[in-house]
Amino acid sequence: MELVAFDLDGTLLNRHQRLSDYTLETLERLKAAGVHYTVATGRTHFAAMPCIQGHDFPNWQIFKNGVEWWDPSQQQYRHRNLLSQSHISELLFSFEENNITPFVFCLEEDGSHRVYHAPLTGEVSNLLVNELGSHKNMSLHTIDCLPQHAKITNISAMGHPEIIDNIIQDSKKHPHLTAYSGGGVYNPDAFWLDVHHSNVCKGSALTELKAEMGAEKLIVFGDGDNDLSMFEVSDESFATENAMPNVKNAANHIIGHHDEDGVARYLRKRYDL
Repeated sequence: MELVAFDLDGTLLNRHQRLSDYTLETLERLKAAGVHYTVATGRTHFAAMPCIQGHDFPNWQIFKNGVEWWDPSQQQYRHRNLLSQSHISELLFSFEENNITPFVFCLEEDGSHRVYHAPLTGEVSNLLVNELGSHKNMSLHTIDCLPQHAKITNISAMGHPEIIDNIIQDSKKHPHLTAYSGGGVYNPDAFWLDVHHSNVCKGSALTELKAEMGAEKLIVFGDGDNDLSMFEVSDESFATENAMPNVKNAANHIIGHHDEDGVARYLRKRYDL
């Protein structure tokens, strides 16, 4: 039995942040062929939902780089290695010094999310607010209202790559934190940043899921730094043509561009779909 895992942005999704008709049809054929597959993304469940609409991924799905799991059949979450306010307080100063708006995602008892943010800085922060505010199970609040005992899943932000890198370097001073960044897929000047607990990643999540499902082989597809951990634990790893150079070097194989259905075209050949 094989378990196949797909990153979303820059991998399975096209440049419109959606599953193309060709990819949707391929996934249906994959399901009919009895192949087990899932998504492993840096997005939250809520942020991924509009991107993957049109196909029901049947198995546990991995979000926030392994912090958040979602079981579509049981309609329930699992969460791994949450952060506290004390874990992130020092790093928040770095956001302020670099004039980048942090968005702190917190888990509520009913499974909904509250997102706390500092004053907005720049157009990309406004875009994030508009996107986050569109989700019915997510509410936005000012960061001065962040509860002392909040259950924090991650911090996200967007900004110019040089500034984002400053915060990544500051995060390395805290061994309990790990930070990923990437960008240029949809806007060459807007890089995303995601910070969460260092004890969890896509690789650890997929290793756990592989064992739980009894899979003998793990096959993964990705394009960014946060995919490297799943490349390391996989039996086969595939980077899309648009992937970062270091990700291509780490992959076993290079396939087509994400905006040309590279993953779907490879799947059709591999599984004779």
